[in-house]
Amino acid sequence: MNILNKVTLQGMKKSRTRTIVTVIGVILSAAMITAVVTFGVSLLNYMAKGAAQKYGDWHVEFLDVPSSFVQERTHDKGVANTATFENIGYATLNNGKTPNKPYLFIAGFSKQAFDTLPVNLISGRLPENNNEILVPMSVEVHGGVKFEVDDKLSLAVGTRMNGNESLGQHDSYISGKETLVPKAERTYTVVGIYQKANFEESSAPGYTLITKSDAQDKADSFNIFVKLTNPRSVHAYASRTAGIKAYIFNDDVLRFMGLSDNNVINMILYAIGGIVIAIIMIGSIFLIYNSFNISLNERTHQFGILSSIGATTKQLRNSVVFEGICIGAIGIPIGVIVGIGSIGLVISVVAKNFGNILYSNVPLTLTVSIPAIVGAAAISMVTILISAYIPARKAANTPVMESIRQSNDVKVESKAVKTSKLAYSIYGLEGTLALKNFKRNKKRYLSIVLSLVLSVVLFISASAFITDMKQASERAVVFTTYDIGFVGKDMDDREMLPLYDKLKTADGVYESSYQAIIKYSCTAKASDLSDYYWEDAGSHSPDETVNLPMEIQFLDDSTYLNIIKNLGLSSEEYTGQNAKMIAVAKVTSGMKDNRVHEVDEFTDMFKSYSMNFTITPEANGKPKTEQGRNVSIKFVNTVPPDTLPVIGNPKSKNPFIFRVIGPYSLKEKFETQDTHVANKGLTFRSKNPTHSAAEMKTMIESAGITAKYNLINFSETLDQNRNMIFIANVFDYTFVIMISLISIANVFNTISTNIKLRRRELAMLRSVGMSERDFQKMMNFECAFYGMRALLFGLPIAAISSWLIYKGMFVGGADNIDFVFPWVSMVISVFSVLFIVFITMLYATRKIKKENIIDALRDDMT
Repeated sequence: MNILNKVTLQGMKKSRTRTIVTVIGVILSAAMITAVVTFGVSLLNYMAKGAAQKYGDWHVEFLDVPSSFVQERTHDKGVANTATFENIGYATLNNGKTPNKPYLFIAGFSKQAFDTLPVNLISGRLPENNNEILVPMSVEVHGGVKFEVDDKLSLAVGTRMNGNESLGQHDSYISGKETLVPKAERTYTVVGIYQKANFEESSAPGYTLITKSDAQDKADSFNIFVKLTNPRSVHAYASRTAGIKAYIFNDDVLRFMGLSDNNVINMILYAIGGIVIAIIMIGSIFLIYNSFNISLNERTHQFGILSSIGATTKQLRNSVVFEGICIGAIGIPIGVIVGIGSIGLVISVVAKNFGNILYSNVPLTLTVSIPAIVGAAAISMVTILISAYIPARKAANTPVMESIRQSNDVKVESKAVKTSKLAYSIYGLEGTLALKNFKRNKKRYLSIVLSLVLSVVLFISASAFITDMKQASERAVVFTTYDIGFVGKDMDDREMLPLYDKLKTADGVYESSYQAIIKYSCTAKASDLSDYYWEDAGSHSPDETVNLPMEIQFLDDSTYLNIIKNLGLSSEEYTGQNAKMIAVAKVTSGMKDNRVHEVDEFTDMFKSYSMNFTITPEANGKPKTEQGRNVSIKFVNTVPPDTLPVIGNPKSKNPFIFRVIGPYSLKEKFETQDTHVANKGLTFRSKNPTHSAAEMKTMIESAGITAKYNLINFSETLDQNRNMIFIANVFDYTFVIMISLISIANVFNTISTNIKLRRRELAMLRSVGMSERDFQKMMNFECAFYGMRALLFGLPIAAISSWLIYKGMFVGGADNIDFVFPWVSMVISVFSVLFIVFITMLYATRKIKKENIIDALRDDMT
């Protein structure tokens, strides 16, 4: 070890506090970078496993290959697993509605194929022999042809030919050119309906039907799915082995390994991690740079003397870099261990919530990647070297005499430190001295202010984001008055009502109802409508008539009667074939804020509280005037029960609510052949919605429902939303705490060391008669100047950042939240900044006060 490095080590030992704080800063920086990288690797590993479960545990598929190719791939070096299915052939899909998908494609699955390729059954079971078959639901949804369990399929199975060329699933349908050449008649029994095959390309010309392969059948071609031990070589492996054969990659899995052909996905993955690491590096560089800068201020005199006896610029620069390497050698390994341990703890806290959001059967576990850890350590070391090199270069280039005299440490020009008489009258002598010291050391104190500003902005911005997310979650919770919804728009009552009687017996269900929404319209005189309505609608003539769209919500009779009783109305008057009906008619356009409003907060649409209308059903968006009927309606302020979602239809853009509520027993009276039923179905409230929904799904499948339907667990959606917020909160708070710790270490290191550098100056003030009380008062003023400068810049920037976060969420779809000014987090920031600065100053000045004044004045090496 050369003499300069020994001097450097002695300097580090002499300034133990600064060295320890710098090491702590390096530990925090390395821990945060390691935690980010490790969590990123763990999350991607979790997503890759989940995608493999959902889309299949394979990396590359070779299509339409002979059995010899299958045997070769099975024995390839680096292949972890293979699965194959036989390409049995194609059959024509009769009465299909998709022109570019006119076939049924029959695939014979091996045992490995069933294990590797997920087959998600909607109903029925898996085939047990080559005479049984699974049919995808996509045949009905997109092809318009419905198959049911136990159906018999007699198919003329053959090969697609384009001249002399045989075509497969990778080849799109060629209308007018290709022909289907039958080879054999096959009869299958449908034993199950499954979701669309995930391995089937969107351009494939045939819907994939799955049967079980038979060892006695000798198929001409196969599809083989290959999983490699090293997925990163998948592109090279595929191009090397495929030759002229077609192949496709499992991008749904590979994208989470950074191996997708989709460069946008890769860019997003790396950009997110890069941005987070960049923020950590900026905060870390502030701390570590300040530490080395202060160290060099302490050693400037020393550097001048060393230069005068022959030390070169390179040697001086290398001695500072050596100090950085020593600090990194201590801090980085500890930081890596702390980072892995802390993110392991965080993952254990949020793992269950991840399962509820994404893949319930795939656990989120800590994944430690050696290359990732080495990369994190390298990033940490680069941060240290950058922080050390900048001040080292400056110090090494300082002329020898300036270094010895330390004539460039502070500015002493009168203009630079001039203060006004007003400042003296406000602050007194102690405050003026503190202000002058602040002015003559602008660069040194700017780093403190910037560190404080950074921590203030990060804390308030993260708090604002969390507040907005919580607000969106709370608004989502009141999105609906039921937990589970069953939508069966085209379902006949004779099928729906018996099903309702079954479903309401599901375990956990304590409240249930059924309803139907029918579109109607009515005409009203302009004079009947309120002024609030015309404020939005514009000018009008008193004799003008207005056509108003309306909805009639037919509720099951018991629910309707409860509403009537709660309103204090006569059940005799509002039930029966000639009963009056109630309606909610409100103008909604006047509400300019984004809050979710209750109906009784809106203004009335009509002047009267009850009216007679001639209403007509709507067909294809037009009123059928010849089918009009007279109704007597009373307007009420009650909140109507939530409707079921209208699948595939946009929300109404009318600037008003006009919904009539009636008993379900009257629905037939208002229903005609041309009536437009917007939606229809069942609603349930449950103590355990997830369990109830699963039980209901089994009941529906066993009931053999033929009509299209949707079973929606709204509670599950809200739980996912809450879980996402919880996860975001955990990582937000963890990130803010870690950054805040770096900022606190930075402030502590900078302030305490700067106080030490001023020990002669402070000793001189005490020597000429400054009392302990006045000395402390001066230091308190300095605390206030640090804090106020930081808050002066930090609070406005944080407020703007909070507003931008709100606008970003608003544009992103959270349009039902209000902007909440972050007063609470600002108050916390003000208190925290002043407290941290004060405590640090108190610590440093207490050590100064313990020193002998004469010794401090004699000290030549400040």
